[in-house]
Amino acid sequence: MTFAERLPLYLQLTRLNRPIGILLLLWPTLWGILIAGAGHPAWHIVLIFVLGTVLMRSAGCAINDYADRDFDRHVQRTRERPVTSGRIAAREALWVAACLALLAFVLILPLNNLTLLLSFPAVFLAASYPYTKRFLAIPQAYLGIAFGFGIPMAFAAQLGSVPPVAWLLLVANVFWAIAYDTEYAMVDRDDDIHLGIHSSALFFGKHDIAAVLVCYAITLMLLGTVGLMTGAGVWYFTGTMLAACIALYHYRLIRHRQREACFKAFLHNNWFGATVFAGIAADYLMR
Repeated sequence: MTFAERLPLYLQLTRLNRPIGILLLLWPTLWGILIAGAGHPAWHIVLIFVLGTVLMRSAGCAINDYADRDFDRHVQRTRERPVTSGRIAAREALWVAACLALLAFVLILPLNNLTLLLSFPAVFLAASYPYTKRFLAIPQAYLGIAFGFGIPMAFAAQLGSVPPVAWLLLVANVFWAIAYDTEYAMVDRDDDIHLGIHSSALFFGKHDIAAVLVCYAITLMLLGTVGLMTGAGVWYFTGTMLAACIALYHYRLIRHRQREACFKAFLHNNWFGATVFAGIAADYLMR
């Protein structure tokens, strides 16, 4: 099979044909970049982190398919993934992940030593997350750390240090990730029970909807605290208020626990992240 013939398989493996994961990883990274740069981040840092986000998300998907290849064949939604279906060898998926991670590392070589140092736990988090579903009750919390680790890296790249506000922003992202990935886990609840996989939807049980709303509320309170710590103005808090309205819309979608509606809520979190970003950007623009 030629590379041109294999290219669609690589796109499926890395989920480049489904960019929602990239967007959910990119928005908190952009929050961090904007705040660290006080609204005027260095453009080469923005470019490096945007490209690095795409590469690391793609690498994480390849590792995920390798790790879950035996589980995925038992789920209708995932049984045709390239590794599970045998169209891409398991070892090949690891090579793809390694090459993408190496490219991401090359991208950050021009940055300072602290950023390079933080890249090692970032890679570990991305590589180990797929395995946490086997033993962590709420693997979504680990996902939030992995998806948010671009925040301290962004501060390190821009400032040469990681102030407390960066870690607070990371914690906000953890609760956001629990919220949106619980919505996703509600789609796969029956399959996860059958396979013995842990998820927040199973952990929260009949309180899953309440837990999602609480996580959104904590996310918004932490974002509000970040705003107060950075001297944000009305536009920042307008963005968080609009994000709160989006969270309430998600409640309307998931309240009956219908699969299609829960998945729609998960996808719609792109707008939650974008709205927070827009509020941050508008606030710095208007200062």
